[in-house]
This record gives sequence, C-alpha cells and structure tokens, in this order.
Amino acid sequence: MSALTLAIRDSNTMLRRNLLHARRYPSLTLNLLLTPVMLLLLFVYIFGDVMSAGLGTGGGADRSAYLAYLVPGILMLTIGSTTIGSAVSVSTDMTEGIIARFRTMAIHRGSVLIGHVLGSVLQCVMSVVLVGAVAVAIGFRAVDATALEWILAVGLLALVSLALTWIAVGMGLSSPNVEAASNNAMPLMILPLLSSAFVPVDAMPGWFRPIAEYQPFTPAIETLRGLLLGTGIGHNGWLAVAWCLALTALGYLWSTSLFNRDPK
Repeated sequence: MSALTLAIRDSNTMLRRNLLHARRYPSLTLNLLLTPVMLLLLFVYIFGDVMSAGLGTGGGADRSAYLAYLVPGILMLTIGSTTIGSAVSVSTDMTEGIIARFRTMAIHRGSVLIGHVLGSVLQCVMSVVLVGAVAVAIGFRAVDATALEWILAVGLLALVSLALTWIAVGMGLSSPNVEAASNNAMPLMILPLLSSAFVPVDAMPGWFRPIAEYQPFTPAIETLRGLLLGTGIGHNGWLAVAWCLALTALGYLWSTSLFNRDPK
C-alpha cells in the first residue's frame, strides 16, 4: 500500500471516528450553537429597530435591513464558536491517552490531526447551515446574490472554517487540560464580537476602530456581506483570503510541531 493510500485510508477512519463522537455527544455542539442563535434573535427582535436606525441608511428604523446586515457576522461567529469544540476534542484525546496508543499503531501519523480538522470543518458547515436556516426563518433573504457570489460565499465560509480549525487544534494541543483548551479558544468567539459584525467600523469610537479593522474577522465578514447582499467587497476579499491562508499555515505548522514532539 502506498503512503498516499495509507494516509487517505487512515484519515478517513479518523474522520469517521470524530463524526461518531460528535453524534454521540451532541451537547457541546448544541451549546456552542446556542450563542450565535441567541445573539441573532436578541439583536434582531430587541435591538433591531434601534440598531437599524443607527446604520445611517436614511430609511429610519427597519429591522429587516439590520437583519440583512447582521447575518454575515453571525455566520462567522458561528464558525468561531464551533471550532472551540475542536480545541476541546483534541485536548480530550491528548489527556485521555488515546493519542499515546495511536503512536504505537501502524497508522499514518498525520491522519489523527487530519481527521480532527476535516470533522471540524464539516461541523462548521452544518452549524452555518442550521444558523442560516434560523436567519431565513425570521426573514433573511439574499435575493441580490448571483450564483457565482453564492459559490464564492460558500468557499469563503469553508476557508475560514479550515483556518480557524487549525488554530483551534493548536490551542487544544498546547493546553494542559480540557478546561484550559476551552478557555484558550475563547478568542475565536470573542473576536467576531469586536469586529464589524454588529455595527460598521465607521460608527465605532476612534480609539477602537483599529481593533475592529485590523483583525481577520472584519474583512471576512465584509466580504461575505458583500457576496450575500450583492454589493461590492472592495479590497476585503483579498484581505480575507490572505488572513485565511496565513492562519491556516500558522495553525498547521504550530499543530504539527506540537503533535510531533516526543511525549514527556
């Protein structure tokens, strides 16, 4: 059996293993999904009129307009919160001893991490679909997006999922226990709250704008917003792709370096 065939076979096995774990223990995924759904409903139905009036569209209070603005940010927040589960899952494997057993078996070494990454990306996609369904149920429509823009939007969501998953895997590997892994991965959910997900960067205080502008979530959210709403994305598309590629490379190198270290 060639090395490539072995890697594909073992990665597929590890992927099935992680998906079975997610199916048997859905509470973590459901808890992580609850936050973006609750924020979506809260900001639309409680703050929607006030927030839409502050967007400066000239049309006054319009909850539907704010819903259209809000959904792309909520979808990115969903990805960030879902990848926290990846950090917890990796940390669980490391602390419970199963990784030590995998090291003694004749399996492709990288398949363990690949299985976690692919499983997490699939969970992110399913989470985005579920939260997107809630958004559609309460009135979100992307009627101005073309077929190409829909394809690009899906590709962007998958790329962001991949980048954040590799970072989450590194956080899980570097954490001494599951609780620390969950806490260390919290920035993946906090950063979207400090981006342009809820209000435009121009509406923020001057001292806070650099925090919101020079981070990976803001260009990704602005790109997704432009694609779904059929508006321009400007330079945000290239920035979003650059951030994703950089984070993927960083997360991959960090994770593989930690995983390949000799156990203490």
